[in-house]
Amino acid sequence: MSLTGFVAALLADDGTEPWAARVPDRLEGVLASLPRAARCGVRAAALAAYAYAVARTGRSLAALTADERESVIAGLGAHRAPATVLDVLKVPVLLAAGTERMLQDGMAATAPAPADPPLDCTPAGAWPARSTADAVVVGSGAGGATAARTLARAGLDVVVLEEGHHHSTASFGRRPPLDRFAELYRDGGATVALGTPPLLLPVGRAVGGTTVVNSGTCYRTPDHVLARWRDDFGFALAERLGPCLDEAERTLRVGRQSLDVLGANGRLALAGAERLGWRAAPLRRNAPGCKGSCQCVVGCPTGAKQSVQLSVLPDACAAGARIVTGARVRRILVDGDRPGGPRAAGVRVRRDGGGEFEILAPLVVVAAGALQSPPLLRRSGLGGHPRLGRNLSVHPATSVAGRFAEPVTAWEGVLQSVGVEEHHHEGVLIEATATPPGMGSFVLPGLGRQLRDELAGAGRLATLGAMIADRPSGRVLGRDRTLLRYDLHPRDAGRLLRAVRAMGELLFAAGAEEVLTGIPTAPRARTPAALDALLAGVSARHLHLSAYHPTGTVAAGADAERAPADPAGRLRGVRGVLIADASVLPGCPEVNPQLSIMAAALAVTEAFLED
Repeated sequence: MSLTGFVAALLADDGTEPWAARVPDRLEGVLASLPRAARCGVRAAALAAYAYAVARTGRSLAALTADERESVIAGLGAHRAPATVLDVLKVPVLLAAGTERMLQDGMAATAPAPADPPLDCTPAGAWPARSTADAVVVGSGAGGATAARTLARAGLDVVVLEEGHHHSTASFGRRPPLDRFAELYRDGGATVALGTPPLLLPVGRAVGGTTVVNSGTCYRTPDHVLARWRDDFGFALAERLGPCLDEAERTLRVGRQSLDVLGANGRLALAGAERLGWRAAPLRRNAPGCKGSCQCVVGCPTGAKQSVQLSVLPDACAAGARIVTGARVRRILVDGDRPGGPRAAGVRVRRDGGGEFEILAPLVVVAAGALQSPPLLRRSGLGGHPRLGRNLSVHPATSVAGRFAEPVTAWEGVLQSVGVEEHHHEGVLIEATATPPGMGSFVLPGLGRQLRDELAGAGRLATLGAMIADRPSGRVLGRDRTLLRYDLHPRDAGRLLRAVRAMGELLFAAGAEEVLTGIPTAPRARTPAALDALLAGVSARHLHLSAYHPTGTVAAGADAERAPADPAGRLRGVRGVLIADASVLPGCPEVNPQLSIMAAALAVTEAFLED
């Protein structure tokens, strides 16, 4: 069924704006990248709106006038359940609408990109049916890249297997952000953790992993977190993470973001924090020479952000490592007849275009990420530990926007620019975060003409995001298909509401005329007192929630009953399997975790080499 009428009703398309007429076709492209369940959900909602229109008017949405469509969408919005569904469905529609407006206004153009450092990449279709190596690394993100570089520099013959594909900086500049979004994220960015409430949990899938699509923010693991991992979990390698964090910072060329490209969004956050006397500063990032293109989450088009495909993997390849792309590892091969017990013998891999191949190796480094490593181990017959896939920690997050009298144009400047740490001791970290239009986790309020007016006024909005240091409350289930379950802990629900209050206070202090909460039932507040009053009547499940930075699902620790990996990151029950990604971290790192993951991977592989 055509989505034209549904989109026209949602965006109040009256035929006066050329970009609006192109949104349905763009939305079809978005849906094509999503999992089947998500596609079916959008089409089912469109069909329900169609049926409602026919029952009410005798005609389809596409056949109605703009005023008639407005009446129909208002009627749907008046009912709680349909209104809630429509509010969720605005997300893909706003993605498509934001892209078409960007293209019409010429905002997607970028300067010519520099050449990337060379990588030794081979498509899976060109890899031989059987080969050998000293070590196979499954995954090319922060952990896998670091592990591959460490092992290759030690003289091992290393092959890195990546399910996604290699994308160059030049390719980012040639395509609109939304086109890159669909290719660079697993499931088109629609990975969802089921629970109360459900959480959107986007993760990258490309050479470089999620580092290609993260914000570039680089926090060191806090000392109290390292102490907890060491003392409470017996993660022995926590003792040596300090020097490993230093090495990660040097590799990524981490430095404080300069003010010249901070953007109005970040400057307003600093101004509000100064008036409140709160601790805030430009963030430390891995983007020397950042041009402020605000496209970090869809691949940096200028090459400034030092994702690992620009910083770590070139060093690994220079030391002899090879990367195979479009390669999904089906299982880790195990030799069960070796003296001393089972030992890794290599991997079996499915090619992107069909068929399989094997690489025989005595060492397998699992770095597929906290959401994919547990299913891989289960498929390999190595998932017997009762805690495998449990202990899933994420950073539940929500966003708030402030409307200002003067233009903000938040998408001009650094995407994630300022950190506000005033409430970090309470487990709340606030970051000034803006994205290309339509791509943020903040969802504009309203339907029909109200939503159209909000889109027209988006240039006067400044946005903040807050993430919560959670209590591990999730599980990664499944073998061939990953199923995520996450139930927000009551303590963390309270933290999210306090975060909304703190972000609203900061925006009002910066001069906002009103604050948009992202809560469908209470979308606006014009004073701090009004914000307090509306927050008193809602719960965290009313918020638009997303989550980032999954960790802990193959945790390392001293207690063999609690930790699937030993204190040095070696998988229990088999020799020759190392865990070197976010899943090895015992608990929530409480900050953006790229440095933590790289440091842990370096410590795990160095300890292996020392042994």
